[in-house]
Amino acid sequence: MERTPIQKATSNDGKTIAIISYLTIIGLVAAIIMNNKEKTALAQFHIRQSIGISVTGMALGLLRFVPGIGGIAISIVGLLLLIALILGLMSAFSGEQKPLPFIGEKYQEWFNMI
Repeated sequence: MERTPIQKATSNDGKTIAIISYLTIIGLVAAIIMNNKEKTALAQFHIRQSIGISVTGMALGLLRFVPGIGGIAISIVGLLLLIALILGLMSAFSGEQKPLPFIGEKYQEWFNMI
């Protein structure tokens, strides 16, 4: 299967898709569909970051079932994921491909098929 070459992002090229990718799971799915029409490096970068945040949130959501500390742990994780979401959104608004602190580079590796 032939892959479409990735275009370099200019000013608004892919910026809208990058921003949409952070707006709920529905926005993420819409961004993936929109990006399939005309791939841009900026959109793909932010889609991978958003998928990483979503998957991390779902996986760590299992902490709520840990007796005693589960509620506290999920509150801390939720706050950290909210901060990551805001940082990613700010990066998308500015048109930068800035990975999230600590785990952003791993998201790019793990979800490089996007």
